[in-house]
Amino acid sequence: MSTTVTAHPQLELARQFIEKTGKNLFLTGKAGTGKTTFLRNLQATSPKRMVVVAPTGVAAINAGGVTIHSFFQLPFGPQIPNHYLPKEQQHGENTFRFGREKLNIIRSLDLLVIDEISMVRADLLDAIDGVLRRYRYRSKPFGGVQVLMIGDLQQLSPVVKDNEWQLLQAYYKGPFFFQSKVLEQCPAETIELKHIFRQTEETFINVLNEIRENKISQTTIDILQSRYIPNFEAPKGYITLTSHNRQADLINQKKLKELPSPSMTFKATIEDNFPEMIYPNDARLVLKKGAQVMFIKNDASRDKLFFNGKIGMVESIQKESVTVRCDDLDDPIVVTPAEWINYKYTLNQSTNQIEETPVGKFIQIPLKTAWAITIHKSQGLTFERAIIDSNAAFAHGQVYVALSRCRSLQGLVLASPVNPNSIISSHEVNSFIHDAATNPPTKEKIKSFQLEYERELIIELFNFERFRQLLGRLKMEIDKNKTSVLGAGCEQLAQLLPAMDEKIIEVAQSFHQQLLRLLNENLPAEQHRHLQERIQKGCAYFMAQFQELLPLKNRELEFEIESDNKEIRKTITKLLDYIDKSYRTHRDTLTICQKGFSTSQYLAAKSESNIDKAVAKARSKSTSTFTASTRPDLYSILRQWRDARADELNVAVYMIVSTKTLVALADKMPSSFKELLTIKGLGKRKVEQFGKELLELIQTYRIDHNMAPEELDFTQAPEKKKEIKKPTAEITLDLFRMGLSPAEIAQKRTLAVSTIQSHLAQCIEKGDLAIEKVLDTEKIKSATRLLEGHKFNSLTEAKEIVGDLFSFSELKMILAAMKQN
Repeated sequence: MSTTVTAHPQLELARQFIEKTGKNLFLTGKAGTGKTTFLRNLQATSPKRMVVVAPTGVAAINAGGVTIHSFFQLPFGPQIPNHYLPKEQQHGENTFRFGREKLNIIRSLDLLVIDEISMVRADLLDAIDGVLRRYRYRSKPFGGVQVLMIGDLQQLSPVVKDNEWQLLQAYYKGPFFFQSKVLEQCPAETIELKHIFRQTEETFINVLNEIRENKISQTTIDILQSRYIPNFEAPKGYITLTSHNRQADLINQKKLKELPSPSMTFKATIEDNFPEMIYPNDARLVLKKGAQVMFIKNDASRDKLFFNGKIGMVESIQKESVTVRCDDLDDPIVVTPAEWINYKYTLNQSTNQIEETPVGKFIQIPLKTAWAITIHKSQGLTFERAIIDSNAAFAHGQVYVALSRCRSLQGLVLASPVNPNSIISSHEVNSFIHDAATNPPTKEKIKSFQLEYERELIIELFNFERFRQLLGRLKMEIDKNKTSVLGAGCEQLAQLLPAMDEKIIEVAQSFHQQLLRLLNENLPAEQHRHLQERIQKGCAYFMAQFQELLPLKNRELEFEIESDNKEIRKTITKLLDYIDKSYRTHRDTLTICQKGFSTSQYLAAKSESNIDKAVAKARSKSTSTFTASTRPDLYSILRQWRDARADELNVAVYMIVSTKTLVALADKMPSSFKELLTIKGLGKRKVEQFGKELLELIQTYRIDHNMAPEELDFTQAPEKKKEIKKPTAEITLDLFRMGLSPAEIAQKRTLAVSTIQSHLAQCIEKGDLAIEKVLDTEKIKSATRLLEGHKFNSLTEAKEIVGDLFSFSELKMILAAMKQN
């Protein structure tokens, strides 16, 4: 079937659409039209960097991808479309904690495939859009990633609980993916596959079409009623499709229990990371001889004896295998355990390609008891003979899915008469499909999209405005913090910007006009000789200018800028990272296009440039090439030591030694503690703590560079004896004892008389001076009599009691004497 499906013209149109354009595509079609086969072929052959996701674990395993929630790290439950709300209604953004590898995959992604899109809710698609915009281009749908959505809207619909819809209905007209904000604003193109490979019987195809489109004629009802067989006793080979899990489980358990043979349990082997929610089969599979079973995996061997959905009967059971007899084969099939792989997407460090890396295995016999299965789990399967109980259908598309699993009307039996009410259809879905089908992309339209896509990429190739803006922002940040920023990069920027404006930005603006004239000729790039010549010359010119103007080391951009201020350093480091990524994109794309432009090569170069290498420089660590020092290599050694000590002691780097001090150390190369103490920023305590290490590092540098080693002196300079200052009150007391009056002492010490009297009061309170030496005895007695028996908490309150008989200074001395006594 693979070759036939691939060769169909509509599928070829879809392949060209994905390969040659950057537009988003909804690939749909009736059951059995080859959507799954198209996806597998795309995974095997597409040159684009691709990730496949699906809404459920089983769907993801079947599609060879991962679940939407796990890849984008989205919480379960409603996703409010924050990005599309007015600013005053926006809430805090979700915190996405992606590791380096996941960010690299997202930033280098060309194509996102979402399988079983009919089951993806509108809010979930908007959440995907939000994540991609956050880490790529905020102004572009899905962050500029091309999205291929595969599915059939007439099949299973998204699940939305009543309480969740209460929250979401304020933002969405309905739950379907096409009602998302991102697709309402930027609708995807639609290609509908119409050739059915599963069914070949014209009458049955017409029946399915009428049910799918909810246009059921009396003829169709009569045909279906003819397949209703009351009390049908199913012979072997028939499987019952039910709407609910419980119904299917009861039928299977009852049938298995009725078999007289002993049961055998096969335990699955689970290796590494394979969550229970995505188990493709029972972890404990119970089978009996005579059980009707269904293969749940395609035969990977060369013989291709079975496929997913094939029915058979257990003929015998061995310890590690099961023998199954199928009606269409002469010999039975010996079924041994098969593997299901749980993948995650990783980035190959040597090739920079996105790869599916196995993270877990589920190993089990690829069989299930198959007297019954739910309609939901039957999606994607094909049955020769089936009994369908559609009366209990409860969701849009269930009856269509159930009936379309069968190859023919002859293999179909209805367990109950057809109830037209159980054929649930959605007006929104029918309307969307009708509108989408009226304007499908033709070959001419795809060619137009291709030219548009190439135009966008070629203009992008020579657009250096973003790079220039980032350099300008960096210079502004440096100018704003001149006293805290060091390094040759400051001067480099001042010289670079005017030259860049003249030799790159102005030339690029003129060059764009030349390109637009050539692009307006509407020829594909690969056929446009003059355009290719201009692109090659343009790439060579701008590449040469980058190499001449920018501070490069081994093709990498190196601005020598440093700051010990944590916040300033953080801002500058962030800007330097943006500048570095922008430069790498220009470097890699200009380099590849010097040989000529092709979409696939340009995308590959751009994607690889967006990968943040694990070995990339961490600017806050010791890989800085700051060379404000006359000895940059010694400065680098000292800085590495400083950063390591800061990590060891868990302190900020400037608390060890500042950058300016490191520069001075590298320039002066001290050889003693005495010389260290002359360097600004190295006090006695730091010399005691780090001096020996610093001197030894400098001495090692001298020896390594054939410089005469100095004799190291680890003794500190003799300290000047500190003059012990006499308390000021004691100096006043000495002068008073020499016979000087308070007024004379005040004049000699150039202090106020009240200050001198306060000094004397302190000496009286300490008992060093008798108050009688200062005040008249009668005056002391008078004040004491007035104050005794009164409560006062301050000098002011005491002054109110004695009135104007005593000054504040006299009263202060009297109170000091009373306190001392």
